[in-house]
Formats: sequence, C-alpha cells, structure tokens
Amino acid sequence: MEWTFVPIVLFLVIVAPIWLILHYATRNSASKRLTSKDEALLEDLHASARKMEERIHNLERILDADTPEWRNTQ
Repeated sequence: MEWTFVPIVLFLVIVAPIWLILHYATRNSASKRLTSKDEALLEDLHASARKMEERIHNLERILDADTPEWRNTQ
C-alpha cells in the first residue's frame, strides 16, 4: 500500500490538474466555432433583416409622399 501512495499523490497533484485544464481549454475553443446549422441561421436572419430594411424604406417613402410632416409629429 505504501508504494502506491506516492504515484497516486503525484498523479493527483501534477497530472490531473494539467489534464483537466487542457481538456476544458480544447472544449471551450471547439465550442466557440459556428456550426453549419448556426451559419445557415445567420444567413437566414441576414436575409430577413435586408427584406425588413427594404420594407421600412418603402413605407417611409410612401409616408413622405403622403404626409410630409409625419417625422415631426413624433
């Protein structure tokens, strides 16, 4: 039993902490990358935002033509 005490302590004090630090460092760096599903979602959101921006621009153009003072009433 005495001959296993020193290797166990060395493992717990030196190897285990380094192993845990490297394990979670690689997991964190891997999780920061975008998946293909995330990229597709971002592209869809970007397209929706462009469409909405165009619609808002058209609405503002219509309101400017119909009621030129609508911006000052706010």
